[in-house]
Amino acid sequence: MKEKKLHSKKFLKTFFQDRKQVGAVAPSWRFLVNKMCNHIDYKNAKCIVEFGPGTGVFTKELLHRIGPDCKLIVIELNDEFHELLDKKFNDDRMLLYKVSAEQLPEILKENNIQEVDAIISSLPLAVIPKEIREAILTNAQNKLKEKGLYIQYQYSLNAKKLIEKVFSELSIQFVPVNIPPAFVYKAIK
Repeated sequence: MKEKKLHSKKFLKTFFQDRKQVGAVAPSWRFLVNKMCNHIDYKNAKCIVEFGPGTGVFTKELLHRIGPDCKLIVIELNDEFHELLDKKFNDDRMLLYKVSAEQLPEILKENNIQEVDAIISSLPLAVIPKEIREAILTNAQNKLKEKGLYIQYQYSLNAKKLIEKVFSELSIQFVPVNIPPAFVYKAIK
């Protein structure tokens, strides 16, 4: 409980310091974590990517669910969150990067990974410059395996058209039990 309070304070502080990198006022609740993570086939997954993990709520759950041979590539640009994740997780399956999510192709090439099974994103798409957010989504779609999943949450439906431009198959679910309530976008390559 003490750790959860500490992470919530850090999240709120970082939210006010850097609105272009942090789009949430608090870490995601268990209901949202499950709604995002339940779509992935962990039994067959070889590589999963997480964009914008913040304090690591999804990271912790993904590490709990992935198999021993699956890689989890975690991309966090914010200095404070990156440092926190580096200290919090000590798992050989996780590769942590402090770069923009648009650099996914370079990260995969560096690790000799051709494609990924799923991408979970907590990026605040509404505040990311248009060219960068389009590059992030295009690169994500290009690097997903056939029938791979791109799972994104947002606090509004503003990203619907943007994601539909890149992915042909999209479904949206509402998660009311979260602060604030969220929409989960599930896109399939």
